[in-house]
Amino acid sequence: MSEAASKPVRKQDYRIALIPGDGIGHEVVPAAAAVLEKAGSRFGFRFEWAEFDWSCERYAKTGQMMPDDGVEQLRAFDGIFLGAVGYPGVEDHISLWGLLIPIRRAFDQYANVRPLKLFEGVNSPLAGRGPGDIDMVIVRENAEGEYSQMGGRIYAGTDRETVIQESVFTRYGVDRIIRHAFELASRRAGGREKPGHVTSATKSNGIIHTMPFWDERFEVIAAEYPKIETDKFHIDILTAHFVQHPDWFDVVVGSNLFGDILSDLGAAVVGGMGLAPAANLNPEGDHPSMFEPVHGSAPDIAGKGVANPVAQIWTGAMMLDHLGEGEAARAIEAAIAAVLADGSVRTPDLGGQADTATLAQAIADAL
Repeated sequence: MSEAASKPVRKQDYRIALIPGDGIGHEVVPAAAAVLEKAGSRFGFRFEWAEFDWSCERYAKTGQMMPDDGVEQLRAFDGIFLGAVGYPGVEDHISLWGLLIPIRRAFDQYANVRPLKLFEGVNSPLAGRGPGDIDMVIVRENAEGEYSQMGGRIYAGTDRETVIQESVFTRYGVDRIIRHAFELASRRAGGREKPGHVTSATKSNGIIHTMPFWDERFEVIAAEYPKIETDKFHIDILTAHFVQHPDWFDVVVGSNLFGDILSDLGAAVVGGMGLAPAANLNPEGDHPSMFEPVHGSAPDIAGKGVANPVAQIWTGAMMLDHLGEGEAARAIEAAIAAVLADGSVRTPDLGGQADTATLAQAIADAL
C-alpha cells in the first residue's frame, strides 16, 4: 500500500509540474510519467504535464536553480514530480538550498515519507533476508530540525574563524510529524493481525536540549494512540538494528537529519537506491506536495539509459495515492512487485541487462 495517504482530492484531471532535474532524472521521469499515463487510462483520469528545466545545469548557465518566481509558478499545480538534482561542478548545498528546500518550506511539506520494502526477486545484502522480512516506512521531519538556516560564520579566514549552526525544534513542528507517523502506523495496521508500531529515532543521551524534548513530545503523542506499540532507540544503535534486525520496524520517525541518514541506509538493505521512493507531503492538502525518489542524479551512469526507474515509478504511485487515486496507486505497486518477482527484466543495478525504458514498459504492461 502507498504510504502517502492524506487528504484525498480525487478528480478527473491533474495538473502536474514535471522537474526532471539533472542526470538520470531526464531518463526516469519520462519513463515513470508513461506508467502514470497508463494507470490514468485504466482508472479514468488524465494528466496535464508542465515541464520545467530547473536544475544544476540551469544554475551553471544562469546562476539560478529556478527563477525568482519559481515557487509561485508551482502553486497552482496539483503535484510536483521531480527526478533528481546534482551536476559536476555545482556544490550540493546549492542545489538543495536553491531548489528543494525553498519548495518544501514554501508549501509546508513537513512530512518526508520514505517506504522501504524487500520485494520478491530482489536480493538484500543482508544474509538470510527475504520478501516480507523488511517492510517499513521512514517518516522524516522535513521543515526544521538540524537543517535550519539559523547560524552563521564570523572572522572568516582567520585563526578565530567561528561557525555556528543552530538546530530548531518547535513543539508545533515536532508534534505534527510524530502524529503523522502514528496516523500512518494506524493505517498500515488496518486489516493486519499485529498492531501498528512506531519507533522513535533519538539521541537524548548526547544532545542535551533538542533530543530530550523530542522524547518528551513522543511520549505525549503516543498516549493519544494506545493501540499502537512504540519503542525508541538512539540513532547510533538504531543504524545497527537496521542491519541486524530490520524486521523489527514498521514506522520509524526521526528528525530531519536522522530521517535522512536512515533513509539511505534503509534503501541499501532492500536492494539499492533505485528501489527507494519518497514524498514531501503537505498532508492537509493546503499546498501542492512534491514527489522525488531518494536516489540522486547518478552522473556516472547518466545518459546511458540504464538507470533503474522503479523508485521514480513508485514515487509516482505515492503521488496518485496522495491525490486520492488509491486504487491506481496500488495497481502500480502490484505491477512493480510482479515484474521484480518475475526477474526476466532487470536493470544492471539488479543484476540484469535491461535499459530504463524496457523495465518501465514491463511495469506498464503489468498494469
